[in-house]
Amino acid sequence: MKLTKIVMAVLLSLAGNCLAAPKPASLPSSCRQVVMVIAPSWNSSKAELEGYQRVADNTWRREFGPVPVLLGKRGVAWGIGILGQGQEGLQKHERDWRSPAGIFKIGKLYTYDRILPSGIQYPFTTITARDVWISNPKSPDYNRHLTVDLANPPSWYRQERMRLGDPAHRYMLEIRHNTDAPVPGAGSAIFFHIRRGPNIPTSGCTVLAEKDLLGLLRWLRAQDSPCYVLLPWQIYKMKWDEWNLPAQL
Repeated sequence: MKLTKIVMAVLLSLAGNCLAAPKPASLPSSCRQVVMVIAPSWNSSKAELEGYQRVADNTWRREFGPVPVLLGKRGVAWGIGILGQGQEGLQKHERDWRSPAGIFKIGKLYTYDRILPSGIQYPFTTITARDVWISNPKSPDYNRHLTVDLANPPSWYRQERMRLGDPAHRYMLEIRHNTDAPVPGAGSAIFFHIRRGPNIPTSGCTVLAEKDLLGLLRWLRAQDSPCYVLLPWQIYKMKWDEWNLPAQL
């Protein structure tokens, strides 16, 4: 009887593994727009951004950029997204001042505005004083967007609020790093947003001049399942063909 139970447990385990969704080996075909940044090195905080559209023959056409961007103050490190996790090398973690490298889905736009500027047709949420993004790795809601009761705000409210009133965070386009079953401490609150100056890097986000960010938002289409590619040059050269990325060689 005990042997039979053991055999059944093994079979159920194997069946579960077989049914588990396989990890993609390349950029998903559903991703028809790619926002791509190739950093000169792992420690680079400056790079350029380009936008590519997948065309009928499954090749890529550049449609946006190049425009300058700023990354984390200390460069980049492997993040958790569609592709990248499990690779050897630097791994992204909370407060490391590095932007996550890999391939990521692009999520929702969060903005102070109630009406978007002309030409932007992208899903958005208007953030108010109630909106927070949890960056405490000890929280069960780590790397989640929540709203709070302002009549009885939690003790951590001021540290996690999203509406800061500063121009740099007027538009925040989510880079979906570490979002599906977030790993505590692996990094949180990663966005595209407006830069604070042409030479001021970030704690992990990707930032652009306001005109360039608005241009990017006008180009993006949610129905094309846009993805973000951020890689150092040496990794891009090894992976671009395998991962079906736009060619820059």
